Amino acid sequence: MKKIIILLLLTSSYIFSNINVVVSILPEKTFVKAVGGDKVHVALMVLPGNSPHTYEPKPSQMKEIAKADLYFAIGVEFEKVWLPKFSSLNPRMHIVDLTQGIAKRAMQSHEEHGSEVHSHTEGLDPHVWTSPANVRIIAKNIYTALSKADPENRDFYRKNFEAFTGRIDATDQKIRNILSHTPKGAKFMVFHPSWGYFAHAYGLVQLPIEIEGKSPKPRELVELLNKAKKEKIKAIFTQPEFSDAMAKVMAKELHIKVIKISPLNEHWSANLLKIAHAIAGNE
Repeated sequence: MKKIIILLLLTSSYIFSNINVVVSILPEKTFVKAVGGDKVHVALMVLPGNSPHTYEPKPSQMKEIAKADLYFAIGVEFEKVWLPKFSSLNPRMHIVDLTQGIAKRAMQSHEEHGSEVHSHTEGLDPHVWTSPANVRIIAKNIYTALSKADPENRDFYRKNFEAFTGRIDATDQKIRNILSHTPKGAKFMVFHPSWGYFAHAYGLVQLPIEIEGKSPKPRELVELLNKAKKEKIKAIFTQPEFSDAMAKVMAKELHIKVIKISPLNEHWSANLLKIAHAIAGNE
C-alpha cells in the first residue's frame, strides 16, 4: 500500500510539473511536442476538419484554457475574437506570439489584367508555418517560452530544439532537391491562397481560384482556365476545410488532378514534401 501511495505521489508530481500549453492549430502541436517532449501537455483548439477562420471552442476546451500556463498564438483568424476571452478566463496564462520575428506577407487574391497576376491586400496571410525558415523561427520562440516557464529543464528543451532544427533544415533541402528542375517563377493553382510563404521560399507563384474570398464568376473562370492552360498547371490544390466543387469543374476541363492537401496537417514535413512533388509533376 505504501508503495502504491508513493507511486501515486510521484506520478502526481510529474503531472503537475509539466507545463500546460494550449495551441490554436495542429501544426503548432507538432512543433511544441518536438521541442517540449513529454514535459509539456498540449491542448488543441481548432480540431481537425475545422477552419480557423470560423472556429468556436467547445466548453470542454475552455477547461484546458482555465488550467493553461501558456497559450501559443500564431495569428489565425479565430484568435482575434477568442484570445481576449481566454485571457479573461485565465489571467495568469501567458500568451506567446509564435510569429514574432517573421516577416508577414499580404494575403493573395487573384485578378487578371491581360497576362498579369496581381495581389490584393486582404489582411496578412496567417499561414506562416508553410515555410521551413519560418518554422525555425517558430521553434526558437517555443524554446524561449518553455525555457522561461520551466528553467530547470532548459537543457532538455535546448537539445530537442537543436534536433528539431536539424529536421527542419533537412526538409528544406529535400524540397529544394525536388524542385531543382522546376523553373523559378513556376505557377501552381490553389483554391484558397494558403501557400504564399511556401511559394515565396522556393521562388514559385500560387494562382488562387478564389477571387477576394469568393468563387470566380463565369468570365473570371474562363480567364483562370486560359491562364492554367498557358502555364501548363499540373494540379489544383484544395483543402478539406473548403468546398472543392469549383476546383473539380476546372480540373475536369483541364484534364488534371485535384489534390486535397491542408496546411493544417500535423505532419508538416511530409505535407510540404507532398506539395513540392506535385508542383514538380512527380504525382
